[in-house]
Formats: sequence, structure tokens, C-alpha cells
Amino acid sequence: MAGSRDPLVVFTPSGRRGRFPAGTLVLDAARSLGVDIDSVCGGRGICGRCQVEQSVGAFPKHGITSAAGHLSATGDLERAYAERRGLAAGRRLSCATAIAGDAVIDIPAASQVHRQVVRKELEVRPFDLDPVVRLHYVQVAPPDLASPASDHVRVLDALEREWGLAGLAVDLPVVRELQAALREGDGSVTVAVRDGSAVAAAWPGFRDRAFGVAVDVGSTTIAGHLASLLDGTVLASAGTMNPQIRFGEDLMSRVSYAMLHDDGAAEMTRAVRAALRSLIEELTTTAGVGTDEILEVVLVGNPVMHHLFLGLDPTPLGQAPFTLATERAVRTTAAALELDAHPGAEVYVLPCIAGHVGADTAGVILAEQPHRGDAVRLVVDVGTNAEIVLGNRHRLLAASSPTGPAFEGAQISAGQRAAPGAIERVRIDPTTLEPRFKVIGCGLWSDEPGFAEATREIGITGICGSGIVEVIAELFLAGVVTADGVVDGRMGERTPRVVPDGRTFAYVLSDGAPRILVTQADVRAIQLAKAALHAGARLLMDAYGVDAVDEIRLAGAFGSHIDVRHAMILGLVPDCDLERVGSAGNAAGAGALIALLSRAARAEIEAVVRDVVKIETAIEPRFQEHFVDALAIPHRTAAYPSLSRVVDLPARPVAGRAAPDDRSARRRRQPVAAREEER
Repeated sequence: MAGSRDPLVVFTPSGRRGRFPAGTLVLDAARSLGVDIDSVCGGRGICGRCQVEQSVGAFPKHGITSAAGHLSATGDLERAYAERRGLAAGRRLSCATAIAGDAVIDIPAASQVHRQVVRKELEVRPFDLDPVVRLHYVQVAPPDLASPASDHVRVLDALEREWGLAGLAVDLPVVRELQAALREGDGSVTVAVRDGSAVAAAWPGFRDRAFGVAVDVGSTTIAGHLASLLDGTVLASAGTMNPQIRFGEDLMSRVSYAMLHDDGAAEMTRAVRAALRSLIEELTTTAGVGTDEILEVVLVGNPVMHHLFLGLDPTPLGQAPFTLATERAVRTTAAALELDAHPGAEVYVLPCIAGHVGADTAGVILAEQPHRGDAVRLVVDVGTNAEIVLGNRHRLLAASSPTGPAFEGAQISAGQRAAPGAIERVRIDPTTLEPRFKVIGCGLWSDEPGFAEATREIGITGICGSGIVEVIAELFLAGVVTADGVVDGRMGERTPRVVPDGRTFAYVLSDGAPRILVTQADVRAIQLAKAALHAGARLLMDAYGVDAVDEIRLAGAFGSHIDVRHAMILGLVPDCDLERVGSAGNAAGAGALIALLSRAARAEIEAVVRDVVKIETAIEPRFQEHFVDALAIPHRTAAYPSLSRVVDLPARPVAGRAAPDDRSARRRRQPVAAREEER
């Protein structure tokens, strides 16, 4: 039996932890905690599916130091496996590695049975293709003694003569390609020209294919899309977990890791670049494209991710005034970021907006175009750090709000990421208080015939972000959770599903194995997250001078999969006509794709972000007031008239001050922030 002095082991990315006697195998410890880890050979060191990686260093968040000596030394079983099949540096076989002290142990995606479904579908608005890279076929005159011009010069002459392209720059790697291409093509070559100003690549003979990759580097997931640079066709899409999760689930945890470890920032940079390389390899393999055919890469990400994948110091982003190393668009080579692509490939990173509003928000603006319409639109990219944009063609405002990882299943007792077996949809009968639900990987509701059989293999393993939002909203409508977010223990008289949980109460959502509860702490975690997001939106509305918005768009992996009705019942966003609230999909990734395929779009977003008004939630005096009001479900004072027309909300408790009048019509008022002239 584990004692209080036994080593503490924390498994990432699940966050599950426990104390185990020294000598316990890592695989046994993981299984006892319900950690998702694969093993086919039964711990014999044969299959290699149970590989883990120790995170070494001090982890104040967990209160431990994970030293290299806190796992047993590599033994004969691991050495034999490494000789037979290879074992990457830092990897251990959990079936052959014993615990010797406190340790933080990462379970790589490849070692998980239920790998996360990275659901960042791409929905792209129509836009004009304006290729950054164009291909030009030329026939180059052979050299002769009378005119002994170099290969380089003769190709440039042919490009000017046949295509009107003059003054093109050519780097040394491309000169090497030109030389080989001319010989192999017998004077006929296809040349890739970037921005009409530089030769990026050359191939012998005629060629009509060139490719690029657009990547959204999120705090939790990384989503990539490979497209033809010639016609814009998306040939492959893929996603992966961001391996930086093991350094901290939220952005400030990663900034803290960089502050507390001498090599912390560099370690996280290496991790995310390795993930980008793997993602590009997966995309090219799926599309049947060579990595040497990738000529352009476009990246977006929040400011911390932006700084880390560029190799910039993120620590100034951890404290006021949250100074960016650069807010301008970045152009560099793929080689400089250690990405596998053509030697002439370039990387374009969209501009950032402010210390906590990054290139991903620029991508969202480019995809959603709030600056082109008259309607006042609220666009929210929901993640561990919510980026919020409000405005129309007259003015745009932007802010970020620290929602934390609760919306993605973290900090929830039965929470997990969106993987097969996770509860993602919930309905609760208001009379019987009985639930029915859907899990990822099964199209049936839990009360439908065949559900048990259909889920036998994947199981019912936990609850993901969309599921926790729906179940709390449903519990509120059913009266099990009060407007103040309290799980009402008196409801235990009506249903055995309301059970004591220490000094509070919980609701039994699934009584199988594992038993899945919605606890008081779970409700509080979601309240804190949704209040932060709502408060950020209200600050922007204050600054813009409106009491209501015309449209709301929810973006990001989580925002794209939550039910907008339940999100509004919970008070995640301000009141709005539900018909005008919708999903924007992976808008940041869509913006990255648009920038990949359009020079005009790059110029547009660089101009737009210069005029975005930044609101810093950390220093706004009214943020705390808005936050406290937004802790209630759906809100302590806001009337939610549009929602009330389609949903019977429970009676509002008596508040300390009267609720405001009907806000269904947008009313202009004096902005809290300094008023700027409309542009």
C-alpha cells in the first residue's frame, strides 16, 4: 500500500498522479491510475508500445523535482529491445522501468491506446488565389565560346525574355539546383519564382506541381494542411498533440518553465519543432508528396507558441507590460526553423497583435473578415487562452482572456481530451433527472438499442470539453446545479444520481467502470473559465460602446464542437440571437491557409492588425467586476432576452442590484476605454 512518503508520480498529458512504493514498474503505476497507455505483449519488453519519456527538472506546479536518477537504470530487457528495434533517446519501456523517486512521466501519443482525435476541421471562405510562388518553364540557350555566360545568367535572361521577370535574386542553394537542372533537362528547366522577385527552386524539364503547408500551432494541438500552391487544392490535413503539454498545460505554466529552467525555452522550442517536422512528414506521406516539394510554410500561433517555435525568449510575456520580441510578420527560411522542406523553402508567420493576442488571432481575422462588414461581430477563438475580437468595418478591438485548460477536459475529475470513449453530448430529463449521452466514436445515444455493444471496445472513459459544458448546462436547466453553481444536495431526494462527495455533492453521469461524476469542483472550474471568457468579451463591448452584439462566431477545436445553445445557457458568451451564433471552425488554420495561397491576403492582414485596438484584460479595472458577475449561470445581472425566448431558464435568484433592462437591441453608450475616432 502506498504511503505518504512514497515517490509521487505525475503522468502527462492526463495529469493523473499517485504515490507508489519504490520499485513499482511505471506501467503498473500508470494502469492503476487509469492512465491511457498501450501494451500488447503484456509487459514482456517485446512490443515496445508502452514507451514513455521522463521530464527532468523541477516542477513547482506539481511540487516535485523529477531527477534522472528517479527511474531505474536501463536494464537488459531495454537494451535487447533497443538492439532489436531501436529506442529513441530519452525513451524508456515502462514495463521494464521502475520508480525510484518523484517523477513526471510523459505518455507520447504513439503510446496511447485512445489517441486524441485532433478535430480542427477547415472551413475556408471563398478568396482569390494569388500565389506567392509561381512556376515558369523556360528553354535556355546553350553556352558557347562567343557568349560564355554562366548558367545563372542565362536562366535569368530566359526568364526576362520569356516571362518579363527582371532583377530576380538567386541564392547559392538555388544556383546549385540551376546548374544540375540545366544539365539534366538539356537546357529546359522549370523555375519557381517567389513574390516576382527571387528564384526559389529549379527542376529539369517541365513541371507543374508545387506545394505549401499551413500550420496552426495551438497550446494543446497542432493542425496542418498541405495544399497545391498552383490551384489551392488541399491535399491532406492532419493534427497532433503539442508535446509542450508536458511542460505545462497552460501558457503561463510554460512561461514559468522557461523562467525556472536554464534550458527550458530551448527545450520547448526543440519539442515543438520536432512535432512540426513529424506533422509535415505525415502530411506529405498522406498526399504522396516529397518534403523537398514543399516551397512555402505559413505558421500561426498565440504569442507564447509564436515565440517558442521561432526560438524567441517567451519570458517577457509572463509579466507586464507583456512585451513581444516582434509584432511584425516574420519571413525566414524553413532551414532556420529546422523544418524539412525544399532548400529554398520560406516560412511566413502572420503578425501578432499584442502581448497576449497573437498570430492565431490575425489568422482568425483574415478568415472571418469582421473588418469588412457593418454588423458588430464577436469572434472568439476558444482554447486554454481565449482570443477575442469585436467590431466591424469602422473599428476592431482585440483582447485575450486566461480561460485555462478546463474547456479541454483538464482540471475536471473525469476529464479527458477529445478521444474515442469520451462523453461529448449530454441531455438530462428535467423530470426524472436521468441522463443520456453520446461518446466520441459511437453515433448512438446511451439510451438507444445497441449502445452497449457499440461502445464495448472503446468504453466510456471520461468526459471531454464539449461534454462538460453540456452536462453543467443541462444540470442547471434541471435544477441540480443552481445559478450560483452549487450542486444542490437536496436533489438527492429525487434521484440517486446526486451523491455526497466529501463536504459537497456530485452528479453520477455514468455508473459504469470508470464511474464518471460531475463534482462541485468540476462546476467551479468551468465557472472560472467561462467567467474569464465572458468578462473579456464584456470589456471589449465596454470599449466599443455597445450593450449587445449582432453576431457571435466561435472558433478553435473546442469552440467548433460545443453546442451554441448550451454555451449560451452556461453564459460562456453574451446574449445574442441563437440564429446568429455559429461555429467558425479552425479559423486560425483557415487564415493560415489563405495567407499561404494569397500574397494580397498577407498584405491585407498586415495592414489590418496595425489598426486593431488592443485591450489588456490584466490591467483593466472593470475586468474583476465583469468576472464576478459572469460566475453566475448564465450571468448575475445580464437578462439574456434572446436566449429566454427559446429556452425556459430557471428563475433568477434575487441579486444585490436590479437586472438591467432588455438588451435585445444594441444601444450605444459612452465607452469605458478612451474613445477613438472611427476610422
